[in-house]
Amino acid sequence: MRNISEIHAEIERASERRIELWHALGEWHDAAVAEELKRLNAQLDGLWAEHRAVKAARRFGDRTRIVARARAEERLERAA
Repeated sequence: MRNISEIHAEIERASERRIELWHALGEWHDAAVAEELKRLNAQLDGLWAEHRAVKAARRFGDRTRIVARARAEERLERAA
């Protein structure tokens, strides 16, 4: 898993490129630019999701361990 600063730097680069693409689309419509903008938006969505996951893992621990602990607690509650 990458660290927050690496992810944030990539988000910044992608956001700057997105601004350039929006300006280009404002001047003329180009299907290739529109497609790149669509891919870039999807990439940014993924980067923000990764950013949230890293922050959550740093704060609460590994997701798989949290889920395993929650399932174990749920089994104990059902058994009681």
